[in-house]
Amino acid sequence: MSNTLAGKSIAILAANGFDENQMTEIQRALTTAKAKFKTVAPENGVVNGWQNNHWGHYFPVDAPIGEALGSDYDALVIPGGERAIAKLKTNLHARRIVNHFLEAEKPIAAIGAGVSLLALSPKAANLLVSAPAECHDELKAVGAIPSEDPQELSGVVLTSDGTDRAAWVTEAMALFDQDEVTETELQAA
Repeated sequence: MSNTLAGKSIAILAANGFDENQMTEIQRALTTAKAKFKTVAPENGVVNGWQNNHWGHYFPVDAPIGEALGSDYDALVIPGGERAIAKLKTNLHARRIVNHFLEAEKPIAAIGAGVSLLALSPKAANLLVSAPAECHDELKAVGAIPSEDPQELSGVVLTSDGTDRAAWVTEAMALFDQDEVTETELQAA
């Protein structure tokens, strides 16, 4: 992989109970690609992961969710973890951040229960998404189209049902590595 992610800033949206395995795999890949990434969370200081059936490690919170602006980041990662996602669904700042990325058409990579956060924005309408079956109803409620495939790329939104983390990380890195398409290029197409 090239180092074209050097200089790009990635927000990882998390809360206590995020899926630690999903988080660490994408962090490793971002570190290798020399991307700058920050953990954005409602917790102060540290956020606690969930690993298999118990609490995992603590991770530093780099940006409090109430102070984080989507405009400060080039891409968004949303790891799963039912506990974390339940907390983020009730957070107005999480809604604001997800909505910003969808409105600005910036890359988003969501996995597992994290895909359901896309339902916080009406801009998720007509997105083809891969998500765990328990997320389908709320995604359909905003007009998203659940897929039976384990992974989907709909525009600049990559979603995964969580069954193949390695494939999701590889695809997310390729998505983040793409050069931005300018408005002029879009009009010329």
